Amino acid sequence: MSLKLKKLPHPDSHHLAAAEGWLGLGDHLAANEELENITPRLRGHPYVLELRWEIYAKAGKWEMAAEVARSLATLLPDNSFGWIHQAYSLHELKRTGEAWDVLHPVADKFSDQYIIRYNLACYACQLGNLKASFSWLEKAIDLAGKKDIRAMALDDPDLEPLWEKIGEI
Repeated sequence: MSLKLKKLPHPDSHHLAAAEGWLGLGDHLAANEELENITPRLRGHPYVLELRWEIYAKAGKWEMAAEVARSLATLLPDNSFGWIHQAYSLHELKRTGEAWDVLHPVADKFSDQYIIRYNLACYACQLGNLKASFSWLEKAIDLAGKKDIRAMALDDPDLEPLWEKIGEI
């Protein structure tokens, strides 16, 4: 879990750990079943919601994933997980303009997060703004390093219109 919150009580903590285990084994259905064993009033706990997002993402249920991530962004506005994953879910739904609208306003708030800049580069590129895309990619490189981001970008179909330019970096 990337969040830093109070842990779930027993036995809910065991159900959460079991769900993480099932997801790690590639069984998102068993992971989801395990989450259903958590006390109903605790199913909205951020740890549960974060894992629920991962389950929906593995299942390709992007609409539901977007809703869970939106809830996380509302519950924990100072944590980047909800913002990043809501935008990503929207992008997967081919709602890239909405993804941009979710992530762009919080980019400065999370100035240490290279993935926000990288995702904004992808979204800008897919929206046809290659100049902005390259600028966001340069910001991601400044945070994470040229080698890692360059390799990731050259393998990302969202950035294909920039591949030639990225190859020159």
